[in-house]
Amino acid sequence: MIKNYLKIAWRNLLKNKTFSLVNIAGLSLGMAVALLIGLWMHDEVTFNRAHENHDRIVAIMQHQTFNGVKGTQSAVPYLLGDEIRQKYGPDFKHVVMSSWMNTLSVNYGDNAISAKSCFFEPAFPEMMSLNMLNGTRAGLTDPHSAMLSASTAKALFGDQDPIGKVLKVANQLTVKVTGVYEDLPYNTAFRELSVIMPFELFLSSQTWIREMENPWRSNFVCAYGQLADHADLEKVSAKIKDVKLHKVRADDAAFKPEIFLHPMSKWHLYGDWKDGFNTGGRIQFVWLFGIIGAFVLLLACINFMNLSTARSEKRAKEVGIRKSIGSVRSQLLMQFFSESILLALISFAIALVLVQLSLPLFNEVADKRVTLPLPSPLFWLTGLGFAVLTGVLAGSYPALYLSSFAPVKVLKGTYKAGNRAVTPRRLLVVLQFAVSVMLMIGTVVVFKQIRFAKNRPAAYNREGLIAIDMNTPELEKNFAVIRDEMKASGAVTEMAYSTASTTDVNAINNGYTWRGMEPSAQGNFIAMGATHDFGKTIGWQIKEGRDFSREYASDSSAMILNEAAVKFMGLQHPIGEVVKIDGRPYNVVGVIKDMVMESPYAPAFRTAITLGYSGGSVINARLNPAKTTAEALAIAEKIFKKHNPATPFSYAFVDDQYAKKFDAEQRIGKLSAFFAVLAIFISCLGMFGMATFMAEQKVKEIGVRKILGASIAQLWALLSREFVLLVGIALFIATPTAWLLMERWLGRYDYRTDITWSTIAMVALFALTITLVTISYQGIKAALANPVKSLRAE
Repeated sequence: MIKNYLKIAWRNLLKNKTFSLVNIAGLSLGMAVALLIGLWMHDEVTFNRAHENHDRIVAIMQHQTFNGVKGTQSAVPYLLGDEIRQKYGPDFKHVVMSSWMNTLSVNYGDNAISAKSCFFEPAFPEMMSLNMLNGTRAGLTDPHSAMLSASTAKALFGDQDPIGKVLKVANQLTVKVTGVYEDLPYNTAFRELSVIMPFELFLSSQTWIREMENPWRSNFVCAYGQLADHADLEKVSAKIKDVKLHKVRADDAAFKPEIFLHPMSKWHLYGDWKDGFNTGGRIQFVWLFGIIGAFVLLLACINFMNLSTARSEKRAKEVGIRKSIGSVRSQLLMQFFSESILLALISFAIALVLVQLSLPLFNEVADKRVTLPLPSPLFWLTGLGFAVLTGVLAGSYPALYLSSFAPVKVLKGTYKAGNRAVTPRRLLVVLQFAVSVMLMIGTVVVFKQIRFAKNRPAAYNREGLIAIDMNTPELEKNFAVIRDEMKASGAVTEMAYSTASTTDVNAINNGYTWRGMEPSAQGNFIAMGATHDFGKTIGWQIKEGRDFSREYASDSSAMILNEAAVKFMGLQHPIGEVVKIDGRPYNVVGVIKDMVMESPYAPAFRTAITLGYSGGSVINARLNPAKTTAEALAIAEKIFKKHNPATPFSYAFVDDQYAKKFDAEQRIGKLSAFFAVLAIFISCLGMFGMATFMAEQKVKEIGVRKILGASIAQLWALLSREFVLLVGIALFIATPTAWLLMERWLGRYDYRTDITWSTIAMVALFALTITLVTISYQGIKAALANPVKSLRAE
């Protein structure tokens, strides 16, 4: 019986080629979108799952209150790990302190590379269940050791055995290779980690750490832990809440530090905090794209329902005859469901091909490394179940509708579909275009927000500005000579170094006081040290006062503030005011316009810049516009290699660094645009099929009207009128809904664009235009047909 159902279903598909092609194309695209989104969602929700103990690993973070606002940060004091081990050891299997991950030069003989490096305490490899290819997880117990990722070991040693080989890191640290671990998967927080060294080596190599007057005040390292098997995360988090508060001095206690645990399972999807509460993060995009995938697949199913019910009169006689010779409704339901399931299975096969072809581009846009798990039996079981479910969903309404025909009316020729079939089709068309229009409006608003933020004045000149990591002592020691040679060569017009990049923030410090300071004010500022020529190099804009100058010996204790700092401090006449940092006085000599250093969507944070001649981390260089970029960089490389021969010349364009601030929004925008285009295309496929059917239904009416003198334009309007009306209703529903949703999304940003009526009008005009273009082919074709042929039978 099933064999006969499938045979009849196959014959029907071949007999109605236009119907079959439209439905297969729509369902294939809908399934392809759903599969891509499913792969993306799976990658997101399984982030960090590659670590065996991911469900017990935590980040040890802290809340601090500044000016009544509770902020959250992952940076903690370096003594925190010992304190937790000493007081709460039984609750943890491991506690690991770490530095921040940085790009450092790594040398073996004449072979030198730049690699993402980090310092960890010895338990890190065990806690993170690193897959050791050579050596053991205990490799970090030697304070002068290093463990390498497999790709880094290959780059440095080729096919040689790396164990026991001695490396030079940052042209300063000598370490011995004690292990090689398998490269971590792309969907982990530590995916770039290439070189691991002991945390003890980091502490001993930084003299400023040993000289710290108040080590519990400075937050400059990270902390991780693995809970003991019996420990409850919430209870342990509550236990360690005041571990820092009990160690800080009375003046720092005003910041109310609260230590807490953030589970690894939530690092990726729940990374946003506000006022001490987790407000989500990327999880909103998981839900968003899940809904989009479901809607796009629904659009394809709607096409099937519409075209199937539209063909009801053609299949009415078939149903009538079968019922009159004894077929029961369950048999008819099986027949129609077998047709829809067969069509869905064919579409699923085509969708797999489409997904496989589009994955390289999709991965590039989404910054993923997802693949189709074709060898997995679970994938095939899930995929085929998904295809069958889609077929049942798409065929449910047509099957129930077609199998309900009364055979007497059908065979007498008195059956007419009427509003019973037409009204649901109209509702489904409205739903299709409403969803498509909402996706279009959302996409336009996302790109408008990105453009709005990109056009925000940055208050410094990024063009031709490069940043070079000061990753060896030689660069700092020889900086003055390098700068003189760079300027003399004509490669740069100016050069300076600073403790942070113009596109990043390395330190937010407190301990600032000033005249007239409110007792309740807590002076936490972005703290930056720089050389005299920093302002001229980056092209910051002086609003008041002057820049740093070598002509003033007193500038060793000078300070420059940004507008946000002056406003926060309430300084009416800031020039000449004295600001103290931990009691040391600085004279304010200048005020600069607010630079966009952090998020381009957030207000500028208060910033204080002082002259700092040590501890620089970034060399800023303004390339000479009189030379080509390639020429200037080639000269720069020679000079840097001359004074720092053991380290690769590594640089980044500040323009590119700034552009990365928009990566997340741009990826969301591109993916939304991709899915919106497919949604519109699927909707248009359905509309094309409906227009084809309507043209067939009205062929005699068109013939009569044409003989009576109707013009081609009038006949085209006859077929187009209903579709334009339905799209108009869809616009009426979609625009306010999209407006509310996007207003809520924009509410996440302090610096945001507005949704204007011109945006809505542009999308509405596009939707109407594409509707008319889609149905015009069939409308004009029907209007141009010879009426004699259509009326000959009459």
